[in-house]
Amino acid sequence: MPRSPLSPYLPPETDPESDLAVAHLLADAARGPALRHFRAPDLAADDKSGGGAYDPVTAADREAETAMRQLLARLRPRDGILGEEHGAAAGASSRRWVLDPIDGTRAYVIGAASWGVLVALEENGAPALGVIDQPYVDERFWGDGARTWHRRGAEGATRALAVSGVRDLARARLCTTFPEVGTPAERAAFEAVRDKARLTRYGLDCMAYALLAAGHVDLVIEAGLKPYDVQALVPVLRGAGATVSGWRGDDAPGAEGRVLAAATPELHRAALALMQAAL
Repeated sequence: MPRSPLSPYLPPETDPESDLAVAHLLADAARGPALRHFRAPDLAADDKSGGGAYDPVTAADREAETAMRQLLARLRPRDGILGEEHGAAAGASSRRWVLDPIDGTRAYVIGAASWGVLVALEENGAPALGVIDQPYVDERFWGDGARTWHRRGAEGATRALAVSGVRDLARARLCTTFPEVGTPAERAAFEAVRDKARLTRYGLDCMAYALLAAGHVDLVIEAGLKPYDVQALVPVLRGAGATVSGWRGDDAPGAEGRVLAAATPELHRAALALMQAAL
């Protein structure tokens, strides 16, 4: 049986049959459809909200996920799959690949380059490996919970990432995707932190978490998320030294759709105390 090809993002000594190699091949497979449709003048988006807040989906979302699923059928046929666009497929193992072909479709449809491709591998329900890929700027982040790496371009240098180390909320750079941040109560909890932070920026989707891992952002607070929005982020964040949880502090990231990610335990505790007082 021929060995699998290796992603150009990985060094040649990487085992082509490893989970890391497969995760990178999945991100590579999504790039073609994602780039082909991005900023295309005829790009169309359907609304899958069912009458709620606008929730676009494009041919790029569907084609990118299909490409990844086809690759998994060949390379990891026993593993389960959860994808945003094509749902769940049970596997015969304790492992599941969680796919978000375009995280940030709202940004994608307006031509903003803050969207990304998310790939995660769960082991017994816990995220073990994650990739955040931004094809348009050719930038990729990946982590296994112990270490996190970044590379810009297939010919670029791979570097290990670490969080900023900011402990004081008054110095923190805070990000979230939507100013509304879920329910009115959740928004009040977010605003309690926002009012104490040095700087707040909106609309970065998965790239806010990548920038936290790289030390450029100190705090990310979000609600209303699904597992495919979260699972790839957790190993990347933890591998860079971030503290990440749900909004109860002792729950898993993504519990009740909520994430609180901070550069340090001290910053996490400070934000959590304000949020819990406001809820």
